[in-house]
Amino acid sequence: MRFIARRVLSTIPALWLILTMVFLLVHIVPGDPVQQMLGESARPADVIRVRHALGLDRPLLAQYGDYLAHTLRGNLGTSFRFHAPVERIVALHLPATLELAFAGLCVCIGIALPAGLLAAHRPGSVTDHTVSVLTLFGLSVPNFALGPLLILIFSVSLGWLPVSGRGGFTHIILPAFTLGAALAAILTRMVRATVMEELASDYVRTARAKGLSEAAVLIRHALRNSLIPILTILGLQLGTLLAGAIVTETIFSWPGIGRLAVQAIDARDYPLLQGCILVTTLCYVLVNLLTDLLYAAADPRVRLS
Repeated sequence: MRFIARRVLSTIPALWLILTMVFLLVHIVPGDPVQQMLGESARPADVIRVRHALGLDRPLLAQYGDYLAHTLRGNLGTSFRFHAPVERIVALHLPATLELAFAGLCVCIGIALPAGLLAAHRPGSVTDHTVSVLTLFGLSVPNFALGPLLILIFSVSLGWLPVSGRGGFTHIILPAFTLGAALAAILTRMVRATVMEELASDYVRTARAKGLSEAAVLIRHALRNSLIPILTILGLQLGTLLAGAIVTETIFSWPGIGRLAVQAIDARDYPLLQGCILVTTLCYVLVNLLTDLLYAAADPRVRLS
């Protein structure tokens, strides 16, 4: 319990910094949201009236105080564009982002663990070289290039999968693979390196001498003792998937937080953009907290220290 309490308390300064940075970053974005709402032909008197109604004519420090007070009460303000509470709009789009992030993580794990174990089991073999080439390809191709390429092949040319939108299982295949492929390349290399290090340990030689199968040696011993660095990468990757899905969601018209943030930037919708960034960063902090707790579950030495 002390370990959990320390980890939870350590997130409080991070959350305060996040709230402050979200407020400041949004307010230095170029453009006038009132001018965007009313159009270029709006009368100066109307611009002044709307700016006063939205509280944008108040000192920045006063706006910051109100922002902190309202956020702590769960009130993220009202969207300039949709004229609805920001928390309601974000809540409608958050499930789509979570669905895509976890699907991308499943793709990442499904590719990386078998490939990393195979490469570590036979270093220097044809399998190892093949995995190295594929991981290099995955690291080299960015999302904004891989996504359109997959659309051209599997949607336009073959007609197997839908181009965009959120619907059934087939709609999530291309965006999930686009999101998880590059991260799978990173995780594959980590699995290969850590498992190879464990396979050179004395306890692995003892396990083999006792007659255990190679699968048992790889999974029950080498992989299990490699979990700490692998969990670190997985935690960071899940946070990256939640925070970095903007490009993928835009390419596939996926109705998540990332696409909503792009729409908020276009409309200079300060409250909505603040809400999108805040929820995304809070998810990132929560994922890192859960990763710390998984460390303690996987290795008793972590919580004892």
